[in-house]
Parts: sequence; structure tokens; C-alpha cells
Amino acid sequence: VSHTPFLCLLEKSMAQSFMQIPSEVWNHVFTFLPVSDKFCVRATCKYFKKLIDHWSLWKGWSVVLSFRNGPYSSQFWASLRRRKVASVVMTSNKAKHWSQLTQGLPGVSTVVVEGTPRTNFRFLEELPHVKRVAVRSTFLLCDANPAAAAQQLTHLSLCGISLSSKDVFKATLSKFTNLTSLDYHLEPIGPPVSCLQVLVDSLPKLKRLSVCFKRVLLCYDTTEAIHRPAALSSLELVNYMNFSLPTDTMRLLPHLRSLSVYHQLSHTEMDDPEHLGFYLKSWLSDLPQLSSLVVIKGPAANTYASSIPATVTSLTLRVAGLSAGDMAAVAAQVPNLLHLHIDPWPSRLGAHTSKIPQLFPKLKSLKIRHECVPEKDFLQLHQLQDLEHLEVLDDRPNLWDLVGKLRMITKNRLNISTSPLPRDVLCCACTQ
Repeated sequence: VSHTPFLCLLEKSMAQSFMQIPSEVWNHVFTFLPVSDKFCVRATCKYFKKLIDHWSLWKGWSVVLSFRNGPYSSQFWASLRRRKVASVVMTSNKAKHWSQLTQGLPGVSTVVVEGTPRTNFRFLEELPHVKRVAVRSTFLLCDANPAAAAQQLTHLSLCGISLSSKDVFKATLSKFTNLTSLDYHLEPIGPPVSCLQVLVDSLPKLKRLSVCFKRVLLCYDTTEAIHRPAALSSLELVNYMNFSLPTDTMRLLPHLRSLSVYHQLSHTEMDDPEHLGFYLKSWLSDLPQLSSLVVIKGPAANTYASSIPATVTSLTLRVAGLSAGDMAAVAAQVPNLLHLHIDPWPSRLGAHTSKIPQLFPKLKSLKIRHECVPEKDFLQLHQLQDLEHLEVLDDRPNLWDLVGKLRMITKNRLNISTSPLPRDVLCCACTQ
């Protein structure tokens, strides 16, 4: 829905007693509006202000609180409460601003602290419903005895921060006993494998761990660091560029079902890509229960394709230079693949797109680029009989004509989108 025509429609509707139209109808129409247009509609009259503030139109929405122009008005907080906003980004560390947040949105459940000079976890004392916290780009004051409310957290994300004391931080972290998800994008506490063990030992309920070991260049033997296997089901290695984790690392994680490796460099930029491919191949060989695999950049796919477990049903390959042979080798390993995101950027799939239905016939969702894919090859995707959702990662001028043809061939059974879903505010930029 475009902005100007829609406002013209509103003016005509107002003249025709638009209030006779059920609010449920308006609510459905408003779901198609971007946030900027929602605000424009909201400003037209009190009736639409009330409708636009309905909580169903703001699911998953977050508000950034900068307090740049001083305190926010009571009307501002009231509108957030009507929308049931439960996620905030705080860019101020002043006590009076935190006080206003606790009074204005006492039910907030997700808090992101970003870009402040310094912070600590004391704000949890006044926000009893907070379950998810992210701290980014700040100086974290560590307290060996943080607020008792630390136990209420289930998700914690730490990225780009400096610690007042690593030793005290280890004691602090052990107080978050109910964490199920942790993003630890900091320098490791000791050798990387030992750091992994410290994290999982300190957090007995941890199921998902994302680590970014910065400025680590050495590989350590796991045999000295491991005392017990971890119960993790999901592991992310972010900005990975070295051999800081040895080939037998995944023996630590016998229950792992999801592995994501975000390499810093593509194999075309590496000095020894085959060596790193050997590491990845070894890891995959030790993960017989793996169901989800994400590989971003890194070694060529042919160096590890033969080790991808047959249990994988969700696969993301954003690896440069994927050939038809690479795709066939991967397909042979994953006969029951349901979800595929394939993007060989800066190279392109091109005509290889037409091979996807034969290689991965059971797909339910697919993400690809349209650039440099001939029309006849793109339209071959209609052969994917079980496909439910297609996401095209690049929006080209002629794309929607092509999408229309594909919809016609598939009799509109496909949900086709060119806009990715909004990212969770808890996610940092490291995995974009």
C-alpha cells in the first residue's frame, strides 16, 4: 500500500462515515503498512490513533529510548503500553532515565543496552519481568554478586564490550543459572576450548551458545580442557578465521543439533583454505545428530561436502564459487533436506538454479538470489511440489513480472517474498 493513495482513501472514507466499517477490517488493512505509514495514519484522527495502537499491529516491535530531548511524556508511555511493547533499546545509563523506563513500561521483557559509557546489571532489580538482555559497545562493570534478579534471565547477549575484570566476570556469569541462550562475542577467558568449558560448566541449562573469539591465533589440545561433554544443542562460531578450536572440538558436544560457522574470509581470500576445510570436515564427522548447518564464507564446499550428516534438514551455504558438482555432492549427503538458503555471492548460481528441484526435491523453503538467473531456469522452481515459501534475496526491476509468472504456474500455492523478516533486536550485527 503506497503512502499517498492510502491517505487519499482515508480522507474519502472519513467523508463516508468510515466508522461504520468494522474495526477488524481496518486492523487487517493496517497490517500491510510499514511502520512509517502507520504513524502517518495514526496522526489523521483520534479514531485511527486508537486503531493503530492496537497491540496486534506491533507484535515483535522494539522501541529505541535515547532520551536525547529529555524525558518522554506520559502520553508516549501510555501509547507504548497500549501496543504492549515489551522490547526496548536503552542508549542512556542515567539513573533517572532507567527510573522512567521502570515506571513507564514495568512489564518490559527484553532490554538492549547499547552505546552507553558504562553499565552493570543492577537495572534488573527494578524490572522483574525481563527475561532477555543484550549489552553492546559499552564498558561492563562486573559484580561478583549481581542482583538476585540475574536468575530470571534466559537469554543474554554480550558483544563488543570491555570488562572491568575477567575473573570477576566469571563469578558474575555463574549467577545467571537459568540462561538457555548466550552470545559471547568477546575475547575468550583463557584458551578457547577452556573458555567453552567454563561457559557450559557455569551455565547448566545452556542450550544455545554463540561465540566470537577475537584476536585468538593458537590451537589448543582439547584433552587437557575437557572434563565432561556439554548438553548444548546449538553452537555458533562467529568471525571464525583461525585454528583456535581443534579438530576434535565437537566431541565436547555430542547432543549438538545446530552448527553455524561464520568465517571472516572466503576461501578465495585465505592462505590455506584446504586446512580450514579439513577442520570443518572433522567437526561434521563428529556430529551424527546434526539437523541444521550454516556455513558462511570459509573453505570451498567440496572440501567438506562428503562429511555433512544425512540428518541435516536445514542448510545454509553462503560460500563463493559453488559449482554444479559441489551442489550435487551436497545433495547426495542430505536426501531429506527441507530448508535451503544457497548464495554463492560474489559469484552467482545462474543456470544452476534449474538443478535445484532435481537435487533437493523435498524442499519446503528456499532462499536464493535472482541476479543473473535466466528466466527459464528461475521458472523451473515450479517443479518443487512441496515448496511453501520462496525468498528472493535481491529485488530487481523485472523481478515481480517473473514472480507473477511463477505464481501462475504454481497456481498461487507459493508464498514469495523479497523482504526478509525483521531481525530479533537481541541479535547483534556479527551474523548479518
